[in-house]
Amino acid sequence: MKYTKDFQGLLNKITPLDKGLIAEAQARLDILTKPQGSLGKLEAIAKQIVAIRKELRPKCEKKIIFTFAADHGVTDEGISVFPKEVTAHMVHNFITGGAAINVLAKNAGAEVAVVDVGVDFDFNGVKGLIDKKIARGTKNIKEGPAMERAEAIQSIVVGVELADEYAKKGYDLFGTGDMGIGNTTPSSAIIAALTGKAVREVTGRGTGVDDETFDHKVAIIEEAIKTNAADTNDPIEVLTKLGGFEIGAIAGLCLGAAANRIPVLIDGFISTAGALIAFEIEPTVAEYLIASHRSIEVGHQVMLERIGITPVLDLDLRLGEGTGSAIAMGIVEASLAAYNNMATFEEAEVAEAKNKEG
Repeated sequence: MKYTKDFQGLLNKITPLDKGLIAEAQARLDILTKPQGSLGKLEAIAKQIVAIRKELRPKCEKKIIFTFAADHGVTDEGISVFPKEVTAHMVHNFITGGAAINVLAKNAGAEVAVVDVGVDFDFNGVKGLIDKKIARGTKNIKEGPAMERAEAIQSIVVGVELADEYAKKGYDLFGTGDMGIGNTTPSSAIIAALTGKAVREVTGRGTGVDDETFDHKVAIIEEAIKTNAADTNDPIEVLTKLGGFEIGAIAGLCLGAAANRIPVLIDGFISTAGALIAFEIEPTVAEYLIASHRSIEVGHQVMLERIGITPVLDLDLRLGEGTGSAIAMGIVEASLAAYNNMATFEEAEVAEAKNKEG
C-alpha cells in the first residue's frame, strides 16, 4: 500500500539485520568458555542486539519503558469488571510511583515514561506525565470506527517521535507498556481481523470477567468486526476501525525504534497488538523486537507466531503496564554480560572440547 513520503522514508530506514554481524557474534560465542550453544536464548538475544546496534560489543545501559494510556468507548458495553475511570486513577498511580511497573522498572534500573494518548480525563498539565492526548478515548467499535484515520496516523506518529526523541538522548533499550480499561477487547478484535481466526479463539478474560461477561465480550467483538469490515490488507485501517490510541502509539514506537536501531522489549497482549500493527506495516520490524513474555491471554501466542518472535519468559502474567518488559530487561543485560565479559578458551587457557557437539 502507499504511504506518505515522510512515512515511507521512516520505513526505508528499517533494514534487515546484517547476517555478517550475526555470524561474527556467533563466532565469539563459540569460543567462550562453555559448550557451544549452552546459554540458549541468551546467545540468541546477544546476537540480535549485536546486529541491531551494529556494535560487536554492545551495551544496553540506558533503559526506558513507555507506558501509553488511553480509554476505549467500547467499555460502554460492559466488557470489563472495572469502570473506565480506573485508567485515569492508574495514570496518577504511575506518576506517583506506586504501581507494579514503577517497582519493577526501578528494580531493573529503568525509567518509566507515562504517556497520555487518549485518557478520558483532564490532567491539567500534571508533572511527570507526557501529554500527547489525541482525543478523550476512542468511540465504541460496536457501533462504528474507533477513530478517524487521521487520528490513527497521529497515534503512530506519537510513538515514532518519542522513539526519535529518546534515541537522541542516548537511550539504548526500550520497553513497551499500556494502560486502558477495556483494551483487551480492541486487541482481540485486531487479532481476529488480521488472522481470520474465530473471535472466541483469540479472546481472553482481560481483568478477569465471568463466563457471562466473557460471552458478551466475544459477541461485541464479533459485531464490531462485522460492522466495521476493515480492509485487512491495510493495517492502518484495521487500527482506525478496531484499535486504540495506545495500540497505535506502541506500533509507532516499534517502528521508530527499529528506524533508530534500538531493540524493543514488547510487553504482553496489548503491546503485542501494537507490535502486530507495526509488523503488518513493515514486516522487517520483527527483527528489532524481543517478546518479553508469553501472556496467559489466549490470543497472545497467535500474535507472537504471526510476527515470528519467541517469548523470553513465561510467568503467567496478564497485568500489562510494561511489567513483562521490565522483568525481561534483566535477561537482556544478562545475555550481554555473558557475551561481552566471559573469557575465551584461549584467554582462560582452557582446552576446547575435541568433539564440540558432545
